[in-house]
Amino acid sequence: MRHQVSGRKFDMATDQRIALFRNLTTQVLKHDSIRTTEARAKEVRPLVEKMITLGKRGTVHARRQALTFVYEPDVVDRLFAEIAPKYSARPGGYTRVVKIGPRLGDGAMMAQLELV
Repeated sequence: MRHQVSGRKFDMATDQRIALFRNLTTQVLKHDSIRTTEARAKEVRPLVEKMITLGKRGTVHARRQALTFVYEPDVVDRLFAEIAPKYSARPGGYTRVVKIGPRLGDGAMMAQLELV
């Protein structure tokens, strides 16, 4: 039983899983939406929201924290200049997960993670 076990392992090593989450977060902030499996979208969603919250703070420390997680510095610049000011009056809930349907190859449930 999986009582009180949080997070999904995705049958990966920890460093691979963290790299996957960092890459998906970078792509969401870069393109405003991505298509991925539903489980991955649900796992990445809090990370994207945390990056937007850092962008809303706007401090040098928050920018450095975002740079340690997001792979591309120009995406961090976009986060602080364009994305975060758009959500300045919103207290949370910056992303949505829209279910698309099963993938043709293996039937995995696909979803679109997008900024609201």
